Amino acid sequence: MKNTNKGFTLIELIMVTIILGILAAVAIPRYLSSVTKAEEAAEDATISAIRAGLETHATEMLMEHGRRYWPADPFSALQSAPTGHTNDGTVANVDGEWTWVPGDPATQGHIYHMRGDNSVWRWEYKSSDEHNAATDVGDDTGTLDADPSSVSNVNETAQ
Repeated sequence: MKNTNKGFTLIELIMVTIILGILAAVAIPRYLSSVTKAEEAAEDATISAIRAGLETHATEMLMEHGRRYWPADPFSALQSAPTGHTNDGTVANVDGEWTWVPGDPATQGHIYHMRGDNSVWRWEYKSSDEHNAATDVGDDTGTLDADPSSVSNVNETAQ
């Protein structure tokens, strides 16, 4: 009599399941880490583009008015706003949203971005370096933080 049972034993199926589980346990955290790093790189590129737009704006203002300065709203210096930019003046609350929230005084505030994991990141922006215009002739460019800080509460109001 011939044995015509062709299939997998229970032990073989359990071993394959265990191997797949181990692979998933290693691969999923690596994938999530890659996504986070990609979002950070995209944010860095956007902030660099904003900074370049601000410098271009300052140079144009120097040629037109004899004084370098940044605009109150950093996104107004750009030829095109980043994908996801809204001008509603509130903290970013939608995945991929970029917003500008002016502070007090209006020449300073924060740029917000919401990542895919619903975390919100903030960069401090000041359009003016707050030097004395009489003694600091020719330059009144501000600052834009290089490193963001995490915002724990999406409903936080700008300070």
